[in-house]
Amino acid sequence: MEWKTSLDEAFLERLEEFPALRAFYQVQHLKHLYRQGWLKAGVPRERCETVADHIFGVTMLCWLLIEAGSAPQVNPERALRMALIHELGEIYTGDIIPSDAIPAEEKHARERQSLERVLENLPGAEDIRALWEEFEAGTTPEARLVHQADRLEMALQAVTYVREGVLKDPSSFFRSARQAVNDPALQEWLEIAKNFGKKEG
Repeated sequence: MEWKTSLDEAFLERLEEFPALRAFYQVQHLKHLYRQGWLKAGVPRERCETVADHIFGVTMLCWLLIEAGSAPQVNPERALRMALIHELGEIYTGDIIPSDAIPAEEKHARERQSLERVLENLPGAEDIRALWEEFEAGTTPEARLVHQADRLEMALQAVTYVREGVLKDPSSFFRSARQAVNDPALQEWLEIAKNFGKKEG
């Protein structure tokens, strides 16, 4: 698991009396966690997005899709809040990817334990926990949107890397996205992106 820098546990201990501020600095650490799949694919560290970058992209995708009228069944506020918190379980576990060969149940348990370390004594913890579990279950309209946006963002980022010349073959990322994206509006975005996923010249 590769990070830009390690989490400052000593600093967090000093913030125990200020749980909201402590949670902020814990979440900030996602700015230092590389998206491991890109590193495995050969994207250089200086160009590799972080989990925080990914969260921003997923949240923006959800917002743009909602504003475009492509998700009429979704509660906008709930979906955007879910997009913002959907990777909080990675603060202590890191970005576990399929090649790590960790069973889904174990991955969920690790990330749930990580989430609990962030939510400790935090006001509103129950709501955040419920929203995260809703995302993990993937059964509500909001959770389905965020899950699909999560994969779509990955495919769109692959296009960026191909066009920058730091990723040669995006096919595995598009295959993964196609397996998850079943909403017609998101499928259209995915196919448009694929058509632009070739470096010109």
